[in-house]
Amino acid sequence: MPETNSPTAGLLAGVRVLDLSLLGPAALASHFVDFGAEVIKIEAPAGDYVREMTWPIVEGVSLMHLHINRGKESLVLDLKTPEGMEVFTDLIAKSDVIIEAMRPGFLDKRGFTRERLEEINPAIVFCSLSGYGATGPYRDLPAHGIAFDTWAGQIIPIVDEDGFCRMPDQANIGITAGPVFGALAVLAALVRARTTGKGAHMEIAQSDAAAYFDWYRIETFRAYEHPPEIVTGNKSDGGERRKPGLAGMWEGVRYQMYESADGHVLFMASEQAFWKNFCVGIGREDLFEQFPGSKYADHARGNVGLQAILRDIFRTRTSAEWLQFANEHNTPIAPVHTPHTVIDDPQFKDRFTWTTREQTGIEQLMFPLHVDGEEQPVPTEAPTVGQHSEDVLRRVLGYDDDRIEALRKAGATN
Repeated sequence: MPETNSPTAGLLAGVRVLDLSLLGPAALASHFVDFGAEVIKIEAPAGDYVREMTWPIVEGVSLMHLHINRGKESLVLDLKTPEGMEVFTDLIAKSDVIIEAMRPGFLDKRGFTRERLEEINPAIVFCSLSGYGATGPYRDLPAHGIAFDTWAGQIIPIVDEDGFCRMPDQANIGITAGPVFGALAVLAALVRARTTGKGAHMEIAQSDAAAYFDWYRIETFRAYEHPPEIVTGNKSDGGERRKPGLAGMWEGVRYQMYESADGHVLFMASEQAFWKNFCVGIGREDLFEQFPGSKYADHARGNVGLQAILRDIFRTRTSAEWLQFANEHNTPIAPVHTPHTVIDDPQFKDRFTWTTREQTGIEQLMFPLHVDGEEQPVPTEAPTVGQHSEDVLRRVLGYDDDRIEALRKAGATN
């Protein structure tokens, strides 16, 4: 019998998840792998074409597939056949969670409505993760992950020297936050299902997640619709309203990035006490006397003279030396990295664990959770299409040789 691809330990050991997903949204079920659940990825005979999407390609397989589908079992099941639907019904009865991570309504079209799912398993937790959600005018609009960030105002187009619009280099939000928010909701529903026997039927959109991830800026714009006598800025700014989010940090001086001797650091002495610690630490009490600032949230906004002085001061030490200074003098200073350089940072090395090529096909980051006295389960390599079909049918459903062969002849499985 083939070896199961599921972790054998973890906080969710004993939980079974059915993952019907395509492309990036498959990351929702990945979080359950990280916590030790058994995750069965149900694929059509052609398989999830995520294996050929994006770059890099590792020995013919995409890194995206290797990461978001690691630790899962692949069961080929053609839900367009009566036999495939019968098998899926049996699986629902023996599972805890169903993830529908594609365009909304896929299972509804196959006859697995909310009522049908509850009939099969009253405690089942169902969550649909889609691009724009199950409602609204964009419900059926085809899109990829970046679309949800542009919709939410997270990506501002830039124009190159030839006058062409380009997408800037930055992290994807919706495609990452959507699965996290969805996993959080599923866990909450799972707790209720385990305690009351009542399941849940819910859905979330990657576009929703991209917008909610930026709640601070969005809510600030909304707050500024009120008159100034109701909504003001910080006391340290004389009540003047700054632009929302980091746009309001552009003129910051005591909260700003500075060039060090070998890179950049982020200086964050917005509290008066921290600012004093910094000035005393570098032997420049005169700076504090000249520019004492307010007690809280004072960034010395627009003080270009002070900014020029700090620019010269920060250039005198390396980033590592400034971090040492920060520890010694209780001053908030942080390193400024790129996604390439952060992996060499000592804090990153202390907090993150990499899988090996032998474990997952290529080195990958483990989920950054630390549970006292417990080892985090290490996922195995992402499966090939239908790699675990026979194992799942035998182990989970107890099908014998004749039943499995009949399913193969019917084209319901591989």
